[in-house]
Amino acid sequence: MAESSIVNETGIQTVQVEKWVYGGEGLARIGGRVVLAPFVLPGEQAVLRLGKDMHAETLEVLKPSAHRVTPPCSLFSKCGGCDYQHAPHDFQLARKVEILQEQLARVGKIRFDGEIKSISAAPLGYRNRAQFHLQGDKIGYMAAGSHTLVPVESECPLLSPRLNQALAAMRERLSNPKFPRFAHSIELFTNEAEVQVNVLQADKPMARWFYDWCESVVALEYETAHGTFRVSPQSFFQVNRFLIDELVQAAVGDAEGEVALDLYAGVGLFTLPLSRKFKSVTAVESGIGSARDLEVNAESAGVKAVIHRERVEDFLQRATKAPDLVLCDPPRAGLGKTVVKELNRLAPPRITMVSCDPATLARDLALLKDYRIEKLILADLFPQTYHIETITQLVRI
Repeated sequence: MAESSIVNETGIQTVQVEKWVYGGEGLARIGGRVVLAPFVLPGEQAVLRLGKDMHAETLEVLKPSAHRVTPPCSLFSKCGGCDYQHAPHDFQLARKVEILQEQLARVGKIRFDGEIKSISAAPLGYRNRAQFHLQGDKIGYMAAGSHTLVPVESECPLLSPRLNQALAAMRERLSNPKFPRFAHSIELFTNEAEVQVNVLQADKPMARWFYDWCESVVALEYETAHGTFRVSPQSFFQVNRFLIDELVQAAVGDAEGEVALDLYAGVGLFTLPLSRKFKSVTAVESGIGSARDLEVNAESAGVKAVIHRERVEDFLQRATKAPDLVLCDPPRAGLGKTVVKELNRLAPPRITMVSCDPATLARDLALLKDYRIEKLILADLFPQTYHIETITQLVRI
């Protein structure tokens, strides 16, 4: 595709968009210079205002793609929450597969020629958990790359019905004089029956009366096909209510054996099903709240699991025997060199990685040199956004 001409003196330039890249933007080239612009589709001709770096502002789409659709939300392109509402869901999913392949090749020098399967569900109404910012009597999201609040004055189409109800109730409380104005951000989490309110940022501790006033439960009981999980404030749990069971099935699958190791175990979403397939399961979780939830969830489910409340790095450095399977669900930063080094030393025959960042996944896979990818699955846990969740099943060569 021909590159666009050199930028004019006003910083305004017409470009041809080549493709989407990881991060939610479209890539174009101007005289050999790469520019990235939001809210465009591959193949479109758009007018951009260029900035000092490679990121540009999309001013107008001159020649829209045949795939372009009307966004379901009036706040799209304003609130900073979504990247892809202007594209059909199947189009988004296909592009995400391409972006995953590109990230593996570019970051990890990994070429996977096998089929990348996808699991997906309804692209709207899927979130069971969301964070909101507060300013005066307004509640909403921050505009992308800024501290400007974009109020959500009606329903957010990404939220579940109960979560939208909780948002409306919180909006109403904000108009009450007794609302504590020193609270600046909150999180709402629901199982579609009850709601948990977590204050994320405040100038001083919140009194118990506030949570009682909000009708917040201290610990949420979340029911899945693989068990019921207690989730306390600050404990991690998957946010796509439609894909939790499929995610577990994709990660655990038909695996079975003597010993399994669940790293970054959280509240036990993978620990419980693993414990039904392996004679011995060890779960490692450093978060105090999550580890306590994990202990309660394992006991309630009647499964036996050895639980270590410590950092994965510290646990692995003491380990001497390889399990049959290692399942790891690290944070966005990935495993890192220390954990990968210890996994290489232990040399388990199988490793399953659940990753929420393709770049750190590619980096970690490149360091696991004695393993090959047996199966690669893209779980579309965050439709309308650029985020990609991946399940990678590895076997030792």
